Amino acid sequence: MSSIPSGNRDSFGSKFGVIAAAAGSAVGLGNIWRFPLVTTQNGGGAFLILYISFIVFIGIPVMLSEFSIGRRAQLNAFGSFKKLAPKTPWYLVGSLGIITAFAILSFYSAVAGWTLEYLVEAVSGKLLHTEDMVQNFADFSTSVSRPIMWQLIFMLLTAVVVYAGIQKGIEKFTKILMPVLVILIIVVVVRSVTLPGAGEGVKYLFIPDWSAVNFKTVLMALGQAAFSLSIGMGTLITYGSYIQKDNHLLRTSSQVALADTSIAILSSLMVIPAIFAFSAGSVDQMSPGPGLVFEVLPAVFKSMAGGAVFAAVFFFLLSVAALTSTISVLEVVVAYLKEELGMSRGKATLIASISISILGVLATLSFSVLSGFHIFGLNIFDLLNFASANIMLTFGALFIVIFVGWRLGKSNFLDEISNKGQVRSGLNKIVFFIIRFIAPVAIGIIAVAALFIKGIT
Repeated sequence: MSSIPSGNRDSFGSKFGVIAAAAGSAVGLGNIWRFPLVTTQNGGGAFLILYISFIVFIGIPVMLSEFSIGRRAQLNAFGSFKKLAPKTPWYLVGSLGIITAFAILSFYSAVAGWTLEYLVEAVSGKLLHTEDMVQNFADFSTSVSRPIMWQLIFMLLTAVVVYAGIQKGIEKFTKILMPVLVILIIVVVVRSVTLPGAGEGVKYLFIPDWSAVNFKTVLMALGQAAFSLSIGMGTLITYGSYIQKDNHLLRTSSQVALADTSIAILSSLMVIPAIFAFSAGSVDQMSPGPGLVFEVLPAVFKSMAGGAVFAAVFFFLLSVAALTSTISVLEVVVAYLKEELGMSRGKATLIASISISILGVLATLSFSVLSGFHIFGLNIFDLLNFASANIMLTFGALFIVIFVGWRLGKSNFLDEISNKGQVRSGLNKIVFFIIRFIAPVAIGIIAVAALFIKGIT
């Protein structure tokens, strides 16, 4: 069935709505549990300098590529490539984006559900009365019913927002949730940096240690920059299609990148000083993913005066960060079903949510009854995580910049980001040069390295 004409599409109603939604997509659990870890393990301030440089010179141009594809075509990720490059295999890049979004939300919703469990435990007071935080997380994650219950509840929350549409759902909620997220992070940051001994953590974070920088550090900074912005999975193409034609895309991309980077740095200020304050000036116990968020930090809150309040605030903001991401990922699949298969938004949301939840439940059960089931040596959760982060996202981003640089072409790209010549900037041609020649090489290196070096993406 052919794509629905762009005139039938909803759109963002304000420039702040675009920034809130796109930044909400980029800001997720990874900002809070991964960024602090990779920063401290790779030279602190030195890593930050590399990361910010790559955000500016690679991340923003690639984000701009996705926005320009979506807004020019006024269609979902699949339909955009089909329209801009008719009768060619480029639509397969759009298909990859849909599949990537489906896979990511399947396992991400499981982790998002964990945040609700810990929020309830923190509010009830149970969490800080737990003796062994490691065992507490192990008992919960390896159980069957509770992880699935919270995962399905989180998917329901996500579906309700997406079902409401772009302006009344995604834009309305992200315009509320993103400011709330920033305020909550700042509240916890203030408490964290004022703890006795926290100053050493701040120094550790911001003072460059160039001796810790090597080739892998550079790759990790490049990978973090390229993929912390929700690049490569069709989200920004889909959101780009909802951006009105008078929006300054380069400025919007820069503002989204600034918001995402600021929250990542604030998250580091929230986590690292607190760990320093309660671990005798050491970050040895920091570990990526659930180990940091669900085992180490609850122990820190337990040792902190007023820890019960800050634990509740922390896990609430974690839930908010997860929700702003999940609604953007679900919208990728819903937009495809709605426009390519002619479904109503309600039906598309229902089918997408149920099908993703089925695979998501299997991922959740990887920690319990399906723990012995492996494909290529990985359980279902780890396979979805590895395949989407290390393969699908990287190659999706690579094909997108190649498409913009070599298929969409300079004139079409400049026409789109200049709003048909109304927004003139000397940066436009520089950005296109990066997209055409530099970004493909940089992302190509990440794509190859990510297959062989654990932790690049």
